[in-house]
Amino acid sequence: MSDTIIRVENLAKKYVLGHQEEGISSYKTFRGAMTNTVKSLAGIFKRGAKKEEKPSQEEFWALKDVSFEIQQGDRVGLIGSNGAGKSTLLKLLSRITEPTTGQIRIKGRVASLLEVGTGFHPELTGRENIFLNGAILGMSKAEIQRKFDEIVAFAEIEKFLDTPVKRYSSGMYVRLAFAVAAHLEPEILIIDEVLAVGDVQFQKKCLGKMEDVSTKEGRTVIFVSHNISAVQQLTKIGLVLKKGKLIFSGSTGEAVEHYFTSAMDSSTVVYDVEHAPRKLSDLNRHVQFLALELENHPTKLVPSDADVHLRITVRGNETVEKFRFSMTLFRIDGTPVGSLFTSDSNSIRKAEVATFRFELKNLNLAPGMYYCGLATGRGNHLEGHVDFDIVLDVLHFEVMAPEGVDGTRGFWVPWWGSIRLAEPVVSRVV
Repeated sequence: MSDTIIRVENLAKKYVLGHQEEGISSYKTFRGAMTNTVKSLAGIFKRGAKKEEKPSQEEFWALKDVSFEIQQGDRVGLIGSNGAGKSTLLKLLSRITEPTTGQIRIKGRVASLLEVGTGFHPELTGRENIFLNGAILGMSKAEIQRKFDEIVAFAEIEKFLDTPVKRYSSGMYVRLAFAVAAHLEPEILIIDEVLAVGDVQFQKKCLGKMEDVSTKEGRTVIFVSHNISAVQQLTKIGLVLKKGKLIFSGSTGEAVEHYFTSAMDSSTVVYDVEHAPRKLSDLNRHVQFLALELENHPTKLVPSDADVHLRITVRGNETVEKFRFSMTLFRIDGTPVGSLFTSDSNSIRKAEVATFRFELKNLNLAPGMYYCGLATGRGNHLEGHVDFDIVLDVLHFEVMAPEGVDGTRGFWVPWWGSIRLAEPVVSRVV
């Protein structure tokens, strides 16, 4: 008997995107509707009047010709940049949506945690939603009752068990949703980036549980995260997606190396991010990123003691009197190195396009590959803040080891850290 639990053959998913004609607003008002009606009636009496053209449409293939097999007990990491097709693939595997072409064969029950509160009814209490989710997974009432205390203890929501989940915070939602998915014994557990909502301690707890689920209980785990170190810790097999196609399948270590090599090769010094996918789709985008540029290192190779100059172009979708920029620098494995925050001293008018220049002095980064995440917003985390726009996984560059007196470059061992501290002034104390 084969141990193959998931077989995907020539999988593809197509979406049809509508494009509104220039000059025609997609926002409908009563006045606009009445005006259009009058225009339409007037057109009837005009001989040879042209029919109103419909908005143009475009086909978009989120996935195309994807094939792979997953064995029982495998721990699989899906790796790829934003827009690569990871979430689409998970929704197809979870049977949330149907493929356009191709086949998916799955043996066993699938539990998915793709978005905060997936499968929860907001008016029901935490207790009721545990039983509802269990029933959806095909569990009997006796099975759910047997696992009930474990689920509640893991989720740490005892005080709020009989409170409607619509009053839960996003973190409480995730804790309960993960606890249900992990404890009700599905053969396949699918987890998306949603765990990033939880606090650090709970994330570690979830990673430990997922490892137990696969190694001790022999169940299959499919995991997606931009935290590459978490993917490396949890998974043994890596699938790399790029623009809807599977470009690599192998060990997680090899997959991570392939992904970052591909990212460095394909990324440009100037990033057009206006239409790039955003992980958080509910931001108001009052100040929206349009383009990012690594100005003074066109080869993307940065000496460890060099300055880095960035050009950031944004558009004001509303007039904003005060806003700030923030940036987090990541190692290529997803580990944050450090962050910076500007003051709320910038302003922009509605429809204005403005470019800002950042000068980052002597970062003293250790040799290796890095990338950035940037945000615009207002306020701070102590007094309250709001984010206007966030872009992740951009501005890839490689830091080179410092050049020695003989013209050769030195080396750096990863466990020495990410910051190359300046040489101290040493004097002998007599």
